[in-house]
Amino acid sequence: MTVLMPRSGLFRLTIMVALCLVTACGLPRSGPSKKEIYAGSVERGGNAHVIYVNDHVARTTNFAPAYGFSNSFRQAATVGADEIRPGDVLGLSIWENVDDGLLTSLGTSSTELTEIQVDSGGYIFVPYAGRIRAAGNTPDQLRNIITERLSSQTPDPQVTVARVAGDGATVSVMGRVTGQGVYPIERPTRNLSSMLARAGGVSIEPEIAVVTVKRGNDSGRVWLTDLYASPANDIALRPGDLIVVEEDQRAFTALGALGGQTRVPLGNEMINAVEAVAMVGGLNTHLADPTGVFVLRDEPESVASRVLGRPVSGAQRMAYVLDLTRPNGLFLARDFLIRDEDTIYVTEAPYVQWNKTISAITGGIASADSVATFGE
Repeated sequence: MTVLMPRSGLFRLTIMVALCLVTACGLPRSGPSKKEIYAGSVERGGNAHVIYVNDHVARTTNFAPAYGFSNSFRQAATVGADEIRPGDVLGLSIWENVDDGLLTSLGTSSTELTEIQVDSGGYIFVPYAGRIRAAGNTPDQLRNIITERLSSQTPDPQVTVARVAGDGATVSVMGRVTGQGVYPIERPTRNLSSMLARAGGVSIEPEIAVVTVKRGNDSGRVWLTDLYASPANDIALRPGDLIVVEEDQRAFTALGALGGQTRVPLGNEMINAVEAVAMVGGLNTHLADPTGVFVLRDEPESVASRVLGRPVSGAQRMAYVLDLTRPNGLFLARDFLIRDEDTIYVTEAPYVQWNKTISAITGGIASADSVATFGE
């Protein structure tokens, strides 16, 4: 025999089961609530500083790490295109104004030293002139040095110096350029912009191209657009420089109740919070809580100290809160700059979770009621 439970009893049982399921299992959502983020604040035992954005905070955090070359790069002198370098091979011709000279054979007036390689220290050896520093001199300057050394031993010597092999000063160009390779520093290519042109120019959009120059243990970088806009960035190249052209990788991440959840490139523009939200479709009108727009970042020690008004040690986790419902909320969001690796997270409005809870309960009731009806 089948015993059926009255509908009122079934209704109460269904509500109890639904509430238990909602409480125990939770409901689907895009991330933590505003209350849960506040619970992780330093004041409540967490490790993140939750800070409401005001004019002071917007001004203090309003900076973007800038690209540019240091003074050591900007003040470097232009390299002579015909300067002799270690590894070059030189050819010397020496004429002596005597029948039987130091270097010439009997009956000849000149001698050819066809392959003299400049050693790693920059020196060459010339008979009777000794060890001479060649690197850093032009062929004409080296000719004068050798002539002076030989003048004390043979009357009125005449000397010519020519580079037989070796490109002299060279730089390497790599990355997103049309033609990667090793290029000599010549008269038309003594500066960064002209060397990039020699390599065929960049192969990516100029607005996202970053040019890095590595020189020994130092390096500097600049936006390609800033290179062309400011002559001070068009630095003189030095032998051994490595030029690398890359696509800028700076980006922010958008999560939560937004029109889209994605990682967004920053480019070379300064983007504020309003623009960043707009770039992913704005706030989701059916889900978003405009009082819970968070910008999460690791703030450098110097900035964090000014924001908090007290000294701190090391980088700090900061959760900046933008309340767009305040009278000046949109203005503050417009003044708050987004930086590389920021995370923009928008919480769901409280009623969204309530609606989800009601839907879960009523959906469960409807299903249970259908089963009961089917059983009858």
